[in-house]
Amino acid sequence: MISKNKLKIFNDPIYGFITIPNSTIFNLIEHRYFQRLRRISQMGMSYLVYPGAHHTRFHHALGCMHLMQKAVQTLRFKGVDISKAEEEALFIAILLHDIGHGPFSHAMEHSIVNGISHEEISLLFMENLNAEFNGTLTLAIEIFKGNYKRKFLCQLISSQLDMDRADYLKRDSFYTGVSEGNINTERLITMLNVVDDSLVVEEKGIYSVEKFLIARRFMYWQVYLHKTGLVAEQLLIRMLQRAKELVSNGVKLQSSKALDYFLENDVTLKAFNNEALQLFAQLDDYDIISAMKSWQFHDDFVLRNLCEMIINRDLLKIKIKKKPIKKDRKHSHVKALVEKYDISEIEANYFVFTGEISNQAYELNSQNINILYKTGKIQDIVKASDQLNLKALTKPVTKYFICYPKDKM
Repeated sequence: MISKNKLKIFNDPIYGFITIPNSTIFNLIEHRYFQRLRRISQMGMSYLVYPGAHHTRFHHALGCMHLMQKAVQTLRFKGVDISKAEEEALFIAILLHDIGHGPFSHAMEHSIVNGISHEEISLLFMENLNAEFNGTLTLAIEIFKGNYKRKFLCQLISSQLDMDRADYLKRDSFYTGVSEGNINTERLITMLNVVDDSLVVEEKGIYSVEKFLIARRFMYWQVYLHKTGLVAEQLLIRMLQRAKELVSNGVKLQSSKALDYFLENDVTLKAFNNEALQLFAQLDDYDIISAMKSWQFHDDFVLRNLCEMIINRDLLKIKIKKKPIKKDRKHSHVKALVEKYDISEIEANYFVFTGEISNQAYELNSQNINILYKTGKIQDIVKASDQLNLKALTKPVTKYFICYPKDKM
């Protein structure tokens, strides 16, 4: 067998050249579990709003690994001791942190698997890979779970200023063209340090942190919670729920073997065995798109219309309010739909629904972003900043929405 050159580089539109640090990382990237991320869109249905948002989880994972390399380099330069084993574990943990995402990133978690988060599926994949790679991922898994004795290493993977957030804000801002989300990742990482085993940002980086938090707020309202993207994702979730309901009632739907399995079975975390994991590893955006293209001609009124709406971008109307939606308002839309199409109230509820969205750019909790002054004093960013509106970012802002059909359907 010819040995491959494993010292590869990727050309990334955000950071330029990304290098693969070692052969273990190369072999993980080559693995079919990871290659699947090329077929999982990073931002779900957001491309219906921002046509450029077609980048993938594969892109994002490589970007996170690149930023982690920079973070390790910076901390070592400042005298923080990170062993070779810890370094590799950090690279593996951040590379695989999103490997459990399903088609269109978040839609799966609310439709065809039962109460399982993508983080839990990521962990299952990592444990499976660990067996395959003879225990090489053990330390990475410990850090990913937040159980490792050195807290700052866990914070680099998951905290309010981790490499995941640093990459997705910059990357999503680039691909959507929403410049308000463009953060200075290089300066943020250059200002990182460690005190008492916790990650801190040096005083000179305070404005970069402010920009980071404000950019996060903008990106949530303007992109991640954009009303059109929101209604499209809700339709996708409901389309999958309807397909699952029909299959459980004995209706045969044309879909891939992998999608069939998740439509036919009630897959909880307890039931997520090796068979489920292997089938989940075959599931991606293309299974869902292919199914929708077929289901748009199905006899079922609900499934047919939901698929048509998504494929043709002829979505429901959505209204966002500051106060909860009154029940009688929803009821009047349901009643009109029942009368117009002679369908049941249950069927009408697939097209008329309410919900809420919340945006909190910064949480005051144990994972605070702390600023390190030259005097050695450490202070939370909200207290350290003279930017008065940062305190406002700690309060969750909740809005309420109602979706219902336009006149034609």
